Amino acid sequence: MKKFKPGAAFSDFVILGSSSKTPVKSHNQTEIIIGDWLWVAILASMGILLIRLVSLQLFEGSKYRVLADENRISTIILPAPRGKILDFENKILEDNPVNSAVVGYVGEISDTEVGLLKTDDKYVLKDKIGRSGLQLQYEQILKGINGGRLVEVDNAVQVVRDLGRREPIPGKDIMTSINSKLQKTAYDSMAKKIGAVVISNPKTGEIMGLVSSPGYDPTKINQSLNDPNLPFFNRAIAGLYPPGSTFKMVTTTAALGSGKLNKNYSVEDTGVITVAGFKYDNWFFSQYGRTEGQVNWVKALTRSNDIFFYKVGETIGPDILASWAKVFGYGLLTGIDLPGEVEGLIPTPDWKEKFKGEKWFLGNTYHMAIGQGDVLTTPLQVNLMTNILATNKKCKLHIVNDPMIKCSNVEIAPDILDIIKKGMVGACKEGGTAYPFFSWTGPEVACKTGTAEYITRSGKYATHAWFTVFAPVMDPQISVTILIEGGGEGSKTAAPIARKILSEYFGIEDKFNYEIQAGEGE
Repeated sequence: MKKFKPGAAFSDFVILGSSSKTPVKSHNQTEIIIGDWLWVAILASMGILLIRLVSLQLFEGSKYRVLADENRISTIILPAPRGKILDFENKILEDNPVNSAVVGYVGEISDTEVGLLKTDDKYVLKDKIGRSGLQLQYEQILKGINGGRLVEVDNAVQVVRDLGRREPIPGKDIMTSINSKLQKTAYDSMAKKIGAVVISNPKTGEIMGLVSSPGYDPTKINQSLNDPNLPFFNRAIAGLYPPGSTFKMVTTTAALGSGKLNKNYSVEDTGVITVAGFKYDNWFFSQYGRTEGQVNWVKALTRSNDIFFYKVGETIGPDILASWAKVFGYGLLTGIDLPGEVEGLIPTPDWKEKFKGEKWFLGNTYHMAIGQGDVLTTPLQVNLMTNILATNKKCKLHIVNDPMIKCSNVEIAPDILDIIKKGMVGACKEGGTAYPFFSWTGPEVACKTGTAEYITRSGKYATHAWFTVFAPVMDPQISVTILIEGGGEGSKTAAPIARKILSEYFGIEDKFNYEIQAGEGE
């Protein structure tokens, strides 16, 4: 008889009483629990992916379609041709060592400038923009509007097909009053001397020529940056110099116009005046040891007599001198259509006390009366003064025609202008100071020489050379102003340049021997 053996259905499943022990899970039970959690994780992941897919399709689909199109579709910039700068004959003013002071130059826009210069989306990286001269002044006219091609590209960024095109709009040309022949004559005549030339029409204020020497090559900008002669500095409109004897016409107008002196006034030339131990001499006395005798207004201008103008300045004083200087445009911007013009300086006793902390002395008045001391002007301002004397009108100096520009009457008494013109005519004739013009056979000219002292960096005295002239005297058509830095006498270095320019303008065969110069001049 077989014995009974209890199986799994019996004692193994009998629980006797209560117990705190955790039942031990079998291996199969553990696998079931892990499997459940795995399914939960899988379902959760699928849910997240489904939600993300729905989000991408419904809410962000358009965004990524645009990004995909941007990778597939590209825009090619079509640069707008820049407007041309033309001379008065409608010929292109070339970018060269001759027109740099007028035309200026252009440069590429850098990535740091695009946001700052952006105007109506006209500028993109590497666009050209005016950096100086007319290129900068008239940037918004010369700069056109870029066009573009909308194209589809493949993975190699090769154009597959055109999707659209917008043609560039060229910039507008601007026509100037510059006479290219005079401009070249002026530049060549400077022969790389450091200085400036201004040529204008006294009746209209139109600039026919403007040179700052030395010039620079706009195609070789980097090579000129370290030039110690500062070719980028426009000396015609921003160079400040004592005007020297060219200022004596202002002193004459101030004395006669204010009524402080009359047209019969005269002075005995003593060669030198001594005040409080300081000596103030006349150039003719200091150079040749000679005096001029009795000097009146006309002779004073013809011979540029310093003693005469010292005494005139002493009579009228610095404030009257300063107020009349402003009438001629000194100490003020002319408003020429070029960037970078400076005002210059006309000193007064109040100015000296405020800015220098010093009192004004009689010697300061003497210096001011002959265009020395703290008086500082630009060649452009001296040219404007010359135009006023030629026409008795003040016309704004300009290069590009503007119908809004008007000339205003200065209202200097005709008899005063007559005295000044006689003195200036005499300066260019035998007995005057501008000996390169003694043999001049063209239309009658009225001129003034100037030799302005200054102190060099080494502490030595040197002189700038000035010359300003207009012609013909009875019907002025042209005025020329020359400044040569450290050029010595105006009659020797500046006057010959003016003669070459006037010869070109009037079509005169010039037989003057420029190699041999001899004469007594200032």
